[in-house]
Formats: sequence, structure tokens, C-alpha cells
Amino acid sequence: MAPHPLINKPAPEFSIPHANGHMFKFPPEEQGRRVNKPIALCFYPESGTLACSREACQFRDALVENAIFKRTEVQVIGISPDPVPKQKQFVESQHLTYPVLSDEKHIAHKTFQVGKGFLGLTDARTTFVIDRDGIIRDSLSSTMIYTPHIQFVAEALEKLVSQPFAQSSAERHDTNSSRSDDQSTSPSRDELGRVAYVVSA
Repeated sequence: MAPHPLINKPAPEFSIPHANGHMFKFPPEEQGRRVNKPIALCFYPESGTLACSREACQFRDALVENAIFKRTEVQVIGISPDPVPKQKQFVESQHLTYPVLSDEKHIAHKTFQVGKGFLGLTDARTTFVIDRDGIIRDSLSSTMIYTPHIQFVAEALEKLVSQPFAQSSAERHDTNSSRSDDQSTSPSRDELGRVAYVVSA
């Protein structure tokens, strides 16, 4: 299967209702600035179903039990097409501790190019992992089987802390710029060699 077209691109923005009835802006912000933490954005078919309830509780528990979830302080966000009252009931009945959003008009689904699953009979179960810089690093679509999603996020978070792109884009830009400046102002080995040859001659 081809990778999702948004991989390695900035996560797009959207605003849809939170289960508490207030509008939720994505990417989330704290004190007017984008949160400086990775995000697991989890699209799922329907709140209250057996598979979706179990998946939601797996993420709830991972936030307090899974070492890499705690180390990275990942922000989990759940999204389904259910209306706000159903989302509110779902959050309360499952004791969910992270934002659950209502996407009745499929605004977020379309923005993140999440389509249908299971022969087009239901919305797809798709999870995205977004790094601290707001870049989508990986995704998993597995509609009928919910169990791989929690492990997928854990493995993606491990990569974020171990691979070079965990460094911020600003830091990479500054580093590359300084290297370019050094290379442009410093004489090359060939130039130094020619000078040495002329002097010795």
C-alpha cells in the first residue's frame, strides 16, 4: 500500500466541536502557541461500539502506563463522525482523559484525507503520528482491527526520540546555514594545495 499523501508534510488545520461542546482548534495551542509535543490523531468509525471503545481505553491507559507515551508527553486526540451529545456520553462512560471531537460534517476527515473502510460501509480507522514541529511522520489505516493502533503509535514515538528529525526544524535550518556559510568562506583543500605548491616553487 502506498504511503499516505500527507506523510512528511505539515499537519493541516481544522476546527470542529469538542465533546464538551466548545470548538477545538487543531493543531492545539497553549497560551497562543502550538503545543510543543507529539500528537496521535486517531480517527475511528463510531463511538460506543465494542472495537472503538476498547481502542479508546487502550489509549487512555497508555497515557499513564506506557513509558514512551509518558516520556514524550504525546497528546492523544480522538475523532469520529458522532454528534457532540454522543461524544460527551462516550467520554464520560469510558472515563477518557483526552480530547474526543465530533466531526459530523467530515471536515477533519476530508482535511486529513481519511476515507471509508470495510468496503466503503464505514468510516476508516486511521491514526496519524505528528512530531513536535507539526510534521506528519507516519499513519496507519486498519478499520476492522483496532489492536495494532496502540503499538503503531508507541513504535512511531520511539522513532521520534531516536532519529535525527526529532531535532526541531529551526535548529536544523540554523545548523545547515552555518555549515553553508563555513563552506562558502573557508578555502578548499585544493586551493590550499595550489598555494602551497606556488610557495614551495
